[in-house]
Amino acid sequence: MLSNDFDIIEAENGMAAVAILHNHAHEICLILLDIVMPVMDGFEMLAVMNKNGWIKNIPVIMISAETVPTYVERAYDLGVWDYISRPFDERIVQRRVSSTIMVAAKQQRLSQIVVDQVYEKEKDNRLMIEILSNLVEFRNGESGLHVLHIYTFTELLLKRLFEKTDRYAAFQKDVSLICNASALHDIGKIAVPSEILNKPGRLTEEEFAVMKTHSEEGARILSCIPFRGKEPLIQYGYQICRWHHERYDGRGYPDGLKGEEIPIAAQVVALADVYDALTSKRVYKDAFSHEKAVQMILNGECGTFNPLLLECLTDIEATLKKELNVVSLGHHSENEVLDSVERMMESGKVDISEKSLRLLEHERMKYQFFAALSQEIQFEYVATVPEVMILSEWGAKYLGLPETILNPRESVFGSQMFCKEDFEHLLEQLKNTTPEKPVIEKKYLLNINGVKRWSKVICRSLWVDKETPEYEGAIGKIVDIQDEVEKVQDLQMRADHDSLTGLLNHKAAKRQISLLLSEQDGKNCALIFFDIDNFKQINDQYGHWFGDEVLKYVADTVKRSIRSTDLAVRMGGDEFVVFLEYRDKVELPVKRIFENVCGTYKECEVRISMGIACSAKGGEDYETLFNRADEAMYAVKRGGRNGYRFWSGTPEELLK
Repeated sequence: MLSNDFDIIEAENGMAAVAILHNHAHEICLILLDIVMPVMDGFEMLAVMNKNGWIKNIPVIMISAETVPTYVERAYDLGVWDYISRPFDERIVQRRVSSTIMVAAKQQRLSQIVVDQVYEKEKDNRLMIEILSNLVEFRNGESGLHVLHIYTFTELLLKRLFEKTDRYAAFQKDVSLICNASALHDIGKIAVPSEILNKPGRLTEEEFAVMKTHSEEGARILSCIPFRGKEPLIQYGYQICRWHHERYDGRGYPDGLKGEEIPIAAQVVALADVYDALTSKRVYKDAFSHEKAVQMILNGECGTFNPLLLECLTDIEATLKKELNVVSLGHHSENEVLDSVERMMESGKVDISEKSLRLLEHERMKYQFFAALSQEIQFEYVATVPEVMILSEWGAKYLGLPETILNPRESVFGSQMFCKEDFEHLLEQLKNTTPEKPVIEKKYLLNINGVKRWSKVICRSLWVDKETPEYEGAIGKIVDIQDEVEKVQDLQMRADHDSLTGLLNHKAAKRQISLLLSEQDGKNCALIFFDIDNFKQINDQYGHWFGDEVLKYVADTVKRSIRSTDLAVRMGGDEFVVFLEYRDKVELPVKRIFENVCGTYKECEVRISMGIACSAKGGEDYETLFNRADEAMYAVKRGGRNGYRFWSGTPEELLK
C-alpha cells in the first residue's frame, strides 16, 4: 500500500523491530504496529520504545483486529498516535499515514523553535541574575565563583534529596528555578556599608546587627519588584534571601524559624552558603579544606541543619569536591542553560528537533565511513533488555553476519566466533568497569570466517550520567593480532631452542621439566643425562666444523629415538638431556637411545656416557633429578666410559 511513497523496513516481531530501531531510529519517520506478534507483542514493544525515548520522536500507528476498548486505551496510554481497526480501507490507511507524518514533521519544527526560544530566554535570565549577584560580590570583595559554587552545591544537594526521599517531591520540577534563585541570596548586602562588608577583623555587636539586615533587605528588594511578585523565581528568591540564615533548631535569623517552617529552598542554600564560606578565603579568614569544612558542618560547629540534608551532604561529598574543582564561570553558565533545556525535553515539553536528527545522521555517516576505511570489526553493545550487538557495515559484511544481532550471547557472534566462555568473560569484564576506567583490552582466539585467529578486543563501556552512574553497554573493535602472536611465538621458539641442533636449550628445558614434574600426578619419569666421549679429540682430529656435524647427528638421532611427548635438550657443548615418562620399565627406552646414538658417523666412532635418574610417582624436583643423573653419568666415566647407569641412591653404590 505504501511502497510507492515510502521506503519500507519490515520486522517479523517486536524483538526484531527493536533491533532495527537500535540501529536506524533516526531514519524512521513512522511505525505501523500490530498487537499480536510472537516473541515480543506490540504492547511490549511500545514499552521498550518508551524506555529508550523513541516514542517521543517516532509516531506509531497501531493496526489490529483487537477492538476491545481497554486495548485501544492502553495503546494510546503507551504513546501511539492513531489506532486503525481491521479490516481497513487502503485509502484510509494511506491518508492517516500521510497526515501523521506531516503533523509529526511540523511538531519537530515547532519543537526546534521552542528549544531555540527557551535557550535564549534561559540564557538572558541567567545573565541578568549573574550581573546582579556579581555586583554584590564585587562590593563584598569576593570572587565571581561564590555564586557559581552556591548554584552547583544547591543543584547537587537537591538532586540527591529528591533521590533519597519523596517528602519534597512537589519541588522536584523547580530545581532549575531554585538554583537560579540561589544566586540572589545575598543581594541585600547592597544596602550594607562597604566598611562593614570588608572589615578584616571581627565585627562588633552593632556592626553584626547591621550585617544581619541584609537578609530582610534582600527579601524587601524582591517583594518591591512591580507586576512580577507571583513569578516562581521571585517567590523562591524571596524565601532564599530572607531565610537562608535560619537554622533548623530555631537559632537563626531574622525570624527564628524552626525545622520545616524554613522553606526547603532556603534550607539547601543555607547549607551551600556555609560550606562555601568555610572553603573560601575571606578578608577575615583563610580557607578551610573541603574535608575540614564538611567535618565542621556535620559536627554542628556552624549551626544546626536538617538531618536529611546532612545525610545528602555525606552522599555527595566526593562528587561535590570534584565538581567545584573543575567548574568555570563561562562554561558552567552555558551548561546551566543547556541543562534547563534538557530538563524540559525530558519532561516532554520539548522533543528532539529535526536539526538534531540531521546531526545524528551525519555522525552515523562519519562513523560508517571511518569504520570502512580502517577495515576493522567495530561494534556497539547494548546491555539493556533486549541485549543487542550492532556491527559496523564493513564488519558485518566481512563476517557475513547481520548488522544488528539480537541476543548476541546465543548468536553466531557470541557462541561460534567467540567461544561462549570467552564472550561471557568479555561481557563480565565490561560490566565490572567504571566511568573513571571504562577501557579494557583482552586477547581471544576467535573463529573468523572459519579460521582460528588471535585477536585483540578493545572496548569502552558506556554509562548513563546520573548521581549513581548506570552501565548501559559498550563500543569496541576487534583487531587481528595473529601475525603479532606468531612473531612472538617465533621469537620465543628461537629463545627456547639451541641454534645448532634445534633442541631445547637448558633454560627452557628447566622451566618445562619443572612444570611437568609439578603436574606429575603419580606418573613415572626419568631424566637422562649424557655427553659424547672424547669429544675434544674429535674436534682436534677432524676440526670444529666436523664436531658441530657430530652434535647435529647426535641430536637428530635422539629425536628419532624418543616420542613426540618426550623432551630432548642440548645443555651446552657436548652434553644432552632427555626427559620422558614411562609406565613399567625405563630400561627399554634408555637402551634404545643409547644404542641408536652409539655408532659411526662418517668413519668417526661416536660413543657416549649416560646417567639416569628416575622419579617414581613424583616427589623429586628438577635439580634433584639432574644432580642424580649427573652423579650416575660420572660413575660411568670413572668406570671407563661408553655405557649407561641408573642412579642407585648412594655414592658408594655408584663407585662399585
